[in-house]
Amino acid sequence: MDGTGGTRRGFIGGAAAVAGATALGTAALGGKAAAAPRTAPGGRTVAVLGGGVAGLTAAHELAERGFEVTVYEKKSPGGKARSMDVPGSARGGRRPLPGEHGFRFIPGFYRNLPDTLRRIPFPGNPDGCHDNLVASSEVLFARTGHEDIRMPFHSIGEPPPVLTPEALRRALVGFFDAFGNIPAHELAYFANRLLVWFTSCDARRLDRWERVPWWDFIKAARMSPNYQRLLAIGITRNIVATKAEVASTRTVCNVTEAFLFNILGRGADGEPDRVLDAPTNEAWIDPWVTHLKSLGVTFRIGWPVQDLGIDGGRITAAVVHDPAGARHAVTADHFVSAMPVEHARTTWNAAVRAADPRLARCDALRTDWMTGIQFYLTEPTPIVHGHINHIDSPWSITAVGQAQYWSGRDFRADYGDGTVADCLSVDVSEWDRPGILYGKKAKDCTREEVAREVWAQMKAGLNDTGRTVLSDAKLHSWFLDPAVEIGVPRPTNDEQLLIHPVGTWFDRPEAATAIPNLFLCGDYVATDIDLATMEGANASARAAVNALLDAVGSRAERCTVTPLYRAPELEAAKAQDALRYRLGLRNAFDLG
Repeated sequence: MDGTGGTRRGFIGGAAAVAGATALGTAALGGKAAAAPRTAPGGRTVAVLGGGVAGLTAAHELAERGFEVTVYEKKSPGGKARSMDVPGSARGGRRPLPGEHGFRFIPGFYRNLPDTLRRIPFPGNPDGCHDNLVASSEVLFARTGHEDIRMPFHSIGEPPPVLTPEALRRALVGFFDAFGNIPAHELAYFANRLLVWFTSCDARRLDRWERVPWWDFIKAARMSPNYQRLLAIGITRNIVATKAEVASTRTVCNVTEAFLFNILGRGADGEPDRVLDAPTNEAWIDPWVTHLKSLGVTFRIGWPVQDLGIDGGRITAAVVHDPAGARHAVTADHFVSAMPVEHARTTWNAAVRAADPRLARCDALRTDWMTGIQFYLTEPTPIVHGHINHIDSPWSITAVGQAQYWSGRDFRADYGDGTVADCLSVDVSEWDRPGILYGKKAKDCTREEVAREVWAQMKAGLNDTGRTVLSDAKLHSWFLDPAVEIGVPRPTNDEQLLIHPVGTWFDRPEAATAIPNLFLCGDYVATDIDLATMEGANASARAAVNALLDAVGSRAERCTVTPLYRAPELEAAKAQDALRYRLGLRNAFDLG
């Protein structure tokens, strides 16, 4: 993500010019007056800089509390969560084929995002957009040269009524035994390592496990290939979308714990794996924007943010470009920076960083490519009623067949040219390893080569048992995320993903800054979920709004920020571990 700065260049050194433009309201920044919002005696105007999940959530919460909100977004509302039209694909009055940055995955342990979904009206839905969530019933681990593993989510059996450590250990062994072909002693060891995490106190989790790679925590290097592929890599790819070898144990275990509690029926909003019943914009983003406009929110789409001006310790304006390229100084009482970290930090010039030196720590946050490609098929292809993890693919591919979930859509009648019956939406998480067709890294391929390579890797995992699951004859077309520019000397990706190597937590900022009218939200801001997710973006926006309300002394009700579930039966074990940690002792279940 750091390599994308050329598209959102920081207007470094522009603070004085911005301050001047704010005072004059005219030509200092190119002859355009401030674009709005206005400042008001009651301090009620807010400029939300970025219109992804974080920005839309902040706008939603602020508008409900009577603030005048304007959202500035470079591309389209929804950010990386949006769906998009495939150019030139519509025929005969149908809608364009739906493309996207990557498929949606909304597990039941999310609690804050589902609350927002319930508050977005949708025609015919008592629970708003939340009623557009549909559950998957299984997951498929597609092995290349091995038998595929299909796991129903109910395979864990009856959840134990009381989660004693021993009951939890048995439940873990029973669940992961369904992965198959993992030696019993390795499976027992893995369950024990998770038990160490479940009973670790908060201090050990943060001070110790945040600094240990997941790969090392579960001793993957000593184990069988199946242990490595299915447990070490498979879990991180499906649930955490990060690399097992470098990912923080705290991040991986935090979300794995939440997912397992979800399967056990504890602390969940719904089923473990949920998707939307239509393209994302139809099922969620467009209704959300409509609702926000009804609350008085103003949108400036195609207005990228370039810089922040500061004077007297407060943000005085944001420098933005309108769709024609003209520069404006946007004034407001408060500013909520809701852009992804790699773009947000380019707007923090030297004066802003001097006002809050903690912002410099965000320079250490790392991003990587995780990009979507969609394959459109002329026949329905329900491979599995859930997500597919191509566990042996060199490009770390995961996928989901979408038409099976879109019960209110007739794909052929509603989209494209009338011949497309399904969409296989794929995420490519590894762009720096050679593929199987061309022997090139994804970043070194052309767009056509990426499509052919991904298709070949999926066929290698699904067509290797004598049955043709994916057929070239049924492939209509494909669509690769336009945020990537490849086949050039310096490949770029304008929409990358925050990753979580060891120690990342210590560089993540809080929602409130040392600048009293600047607040941060986005999946990089510190939240309980500790993972780059839509849930983290939503929770951080709620925290930013609460910080703003605190800053102005508002009597408005604070946003609810729901933490991840904690099993009360395990609190005694954690308390004992806190004592052991203070004494320098291992966790009681840690056998090394």
